[in-house]
Amino acid sequence: MVVYKVKVATGDILEAGTQNSICITLVGSQGESRKTTINGVLLPGTVQSLLVHCEQDLGTLLLVRLHKFRLFLEDAWFCTTVAVTAPDGTLSRFPCYQWLEGTTTVEIREGSGQKAADDKLEILKKHRQLELKARQEAYQWKNYADGWPRCLNVDSVFDLDSNVHFSCIREASFTGTLIFQGASQLLAGFLLRQTSWNSLDEMRSIFSRTQGKEIVPEYVAKHWREDDFFGYQFLNGNNPIVIRRCTALPAKFPVTSDMVTSSLGGGTNLDKEMREGRIFIVDYEVLEDIPAGTIHGRQQYVAAPLCLLHQGTDGLLRPIAIQLSQTPGPTHPIFVPSDEEWDWLLAKTWVRNADFYSHQLLTHLLRTHLFGEVFAIATLRQLPTCHPLFKLLIPHFRYTLHINTLARAVLINPGGLIDKGSGATYEGLVLIVQRGLEKVTYTSLCLPDDIRERGVEHVPNYYYRDDGLKLWEIIKSFVSSIVAFYYADDAAVRGDSEVQAWVRDIFTNGFLGRTSSGVPSTLQTVAELTKFLTMVMFTCSVQHASVNNGQYDLGAFIPNAPSSMRHPPPAEKGRSFLQHFLDTVPEVDTTANILVALILLSSRLKDMRFLGQYPEERFTEMEPRRLMRVFQGQLEEMRELIEERNHWAELRYNYMNPLETENSISI
Repeated sequence: MVVYKVKVATGDILEAGTQNSICITLVGSQGESRKTTINGVLLPGTVQSLLVHCEQDLGTLLLVRLHKFRLFLEDAWFCTTVAVTAPDGTLSRFPCYQWLEGTTTVEIREGSGQKAADDKLEILKKHRQLELKARQEAYQWKNYADGWPRCLNVDSVFDLDSNVHFSCIREASFTGTLIFQGASQLLAGFLLRQTSWNSLDEMRSIFSRTQGKEIVPEYVAKHWREDDFFGYQFLNGNNPIVIRRCTALPAKFPVTSDMVTSSLGGGTNLDKEMREGRIFIVDYEVLEDIPAGTIHGRQQYVAAPLCLLHQGTDGLLRPIAIQLSQTPGPTHPIFVPSDEEWDWLLAKTWVRNADFYSHQLLTHLLRTHLFGEVFAIATLRQLPTCHPLFKLLIPHFRYTLHINTLARAVLINPGGLIDKGSGATYEGLVLIVQRGLEKVTYTSLCLPDDIRERGVEHVPNYYYRDDGLKLWEIIKSFVSSIVAFYYADDAAVRGDSEVQAWVRDIFTNGFLGRTSSGVPSTLQTVAELTKFLTMVMFTCSVQHASVNNGQYDLGAFIPNAPSSMRHPPPAEKGRSFLQHFLDTVPEVDTTANILVALILLSSRLKDMRFLGQYPEERFTEMEPRRLMRVFQGQLEEMRELIEERNHWAELRYNYMNPLETENSISI
């Protein structure tokens, strides 16, 4: 008779414990134990010890079977780990981190990362195959809209598997935040007013009530008219990926040197500034001919502007020309800083409105949320729990499927918050994302390549670029070390059938098989695998934080990021004035509705996990755990660098601070 010492850990999250009957079976290379009942109630955050008696040594421990039997009432159980000490003192750890519901048996593998080629025993090969088969049945693809990345085939959050659902704490926090902020605005009367704002100053009253969150919006309200701040936001605002160096003016934007001479400073001209790399352009072509809808029965308007910017001798970026249409002509004038104050201000506000659509639907929704969901589903469908890359990636998909399912139900759906609060029709919103996906390239998803391709390597004060490149390298270093530990050479990458199925699933369902995107459908080398994994982790953490966390800060003062425009773009100069401006930007209740969404999207909810925090010990080998500590140390150094820079800054850029960056897209 031999005895195995077993410790079973229950999660410390609310409702993780169970009063249902739990039994355990140990499976080894030389046999398996009988079922052994775990006595007593399993309480949250506790570890239950028991002895498993066997007739003979089981050999190398391979699997643990957990059996749950429903008694009178269902009481789901969340198991984190099982640790087994063999008679010879060998400790084996079996990560679980999943819910057991109903009467069920779950098999969990010993925690060493294992690729398919590493499994020699038939029992392990079969376990691998059965797990993936079950996952592929549980996580299926569907089309949400034609030309969009495909998504999870569920209709509501109630259809989600418990293992990808919000925790009780997160759900209560999320719902409570929404109700609280909605009630606050309602009490203030903003949601009931369908009229224009009385003044620009009155607009500040809506965010003055959000205690502790009004500091940056106050800065925005003070500086939004300034060309310096307008230019700054293309570098460090919510949409810092659309600006690019202009080497030749497009024919559709016939700016002449005479138009902008006074904005360039003495002794130079437009051609010279362009040759020397100081002219930049932002083109919202994706918005051309997008159908506009109505709010309160009143027609709204959408424009597709072009904006030319100049980097001055002081290093600051300023707009020098704006055209509010893709088609030049007498009714589409080119606005310049020397125009009348309200003409120029209104032209800039139209650009900010276009940037609202570009940011919300493409930079934020498409390029982080929708791609993050694709990465998550492909990982669940193609990589078994024991695969080292599943262990690496799964923390970066926490709650993503839940938040996206919720978004499809209340935010981006017909009649949802974006549909009701923005000037485009629902069909227009769908079309913008379709067009956006057609333009996405692998280069644009990989920050170092994107910075080079846009020609913005040397623009001063570009904190998104500076912080992002450092964080890309930190993540790449971590990923590279993990990959090197599990993949001896390029042949090991090519021969990993599960990884090849994974990247093919992403290419097919995320990028709709479009080879012109440059997104790989196979991975041939260690370097290619490392780059792709870095892109996935960066997208789901740093990139999302950079385009999400500042939404309230920079959008609370509505003229800086108007969600709709109630008059058409001006067809001539000299016709704009204050009241016309107030009657063009969103009315009071639309502002309040959008603000509720921005507050929620920028909130720090309970149950957050920041970049590099891995409380779930999915890796059991020493080396990956050591690499995690190195990763965490580098992130801590990065945090110190960012906070040191911010210490003296009037306007802090903190959106990529690791202490503000969640591991996953969960809000």
